[in-house]
Amino acid sequence: MKHLVTGGSGFLGNLIARRLQERGEDVSILDIWEDPTRPKDIQFIQCDIRDREGVAKAMKGIDIVHHNVALVPLTKSGNKFWEVNVKGSQIAAEEAVKAGVQSFIHMSSSALFGDCQCPINNDTPTKAVEIYGRAKLAGEIAVREVCEQGNLPLIVIRPRTILGEGRLGIFQILFEWIQEGRNVYVIGDGNIKFQFIHALDLMDAYLLALDLGKPGIYNVGTDRFGTLREGLENLIAYAGTKSQVKSLPTGLTINTLRILDLVGLSPLAPWHYLTYHKEFYFDVNPLLELGWKPKYSNDEMFRESYDWFQKNYDKLLAEKAGSAHRRPVKEKLLWVLKKFS
Repeated sequence: MKHLVTGGSGFLGNLIARRLQERGEDVSILDIWEDPTRPKDIQFIQCDIRDREGVAKAMKGIDIVHHNVALVPLTKSGNKFWEVNVKGSQIAAEEAVKAGVQSFIHMSSSALFGDCQCPINNDTPTKAVEIYGRAKLAGEIAVREVCEQGNLPLIVIRPRTILGEGRLGIFQILFEWIQEGRNVYVIGDGNIKFQFIHALDLMDAYLLALDLGKPGIYNVGTDRFGTLREGLENLIAYAGTKSQVKSLPTGLTINTLRILDLVGLSPLAPWHYLTYHKEFYFDVNPLLELGWKPKYSNDEMFRESYDWFQKNYDKLLAEKAGSAHRRPVKEKLLWVLKKFS
């Protein structure tokens, strides 16, 4: 089988491409930047997902498309969210139909459910609350419409917030503050059930859906999790530092972060400060019934990610990886809060 992984140099696309390559599949990556650690038997195609001609050329002879290209919240890309996450996804699906591929797998997001009653399942109405979530929702809808009209089988994967080795982004700030014994903060009291997913468990669910060949929507999160405050306190206890979890007033904090975001002084995107004080978890029973079993609890994935961060941070700073979820982020004005923590 020939596979094309769009966004294959990013955090998830890279994992998917390597998993497929390890299984002996013929794998190509389409991305705007090349990961220097890419296995040489994985072909690299440098192409912007908005380049229809380039995408069409990359689709020739492909059996399965794994669509992972997306601008993530940390990029704060404004209108480009729509260009890449919506129009780019539509182009990928349309060219896949034209190329006669057998199946299309679309990496979506839990940001479609910015403010919903939990547990979330496939009957839960989508309710994105910020620009990234709205773009991911529109992109998923566009892909579904194209695939339905073109009779192209579609699998949609919606992961919860991802942890695991190599996953940095906003977690870099959290891990660094804990390592230094600084206080860490939650919006509100933090006593809300909050679910994460380990990257390797996500890959197991992803490949299960691929192997089953059953079109549909798959919501993926761990089945063992507690509250956000508990997760942070357990990580601090594991790290053995003097950090404490402190609560910030909800309304004042969100409004302050919104202003700082607008003037470019905060690393946090609307997806972070508008949702991380709200309960958020998927009903994963449908996946469990298919035979999937996550190996990691919230606590276990936090510990592993923190250990990896400590061992590799200096190296990561030197490498300056090109993917937003594979590199550290700047604290900006949060360093002031850090100094008083």
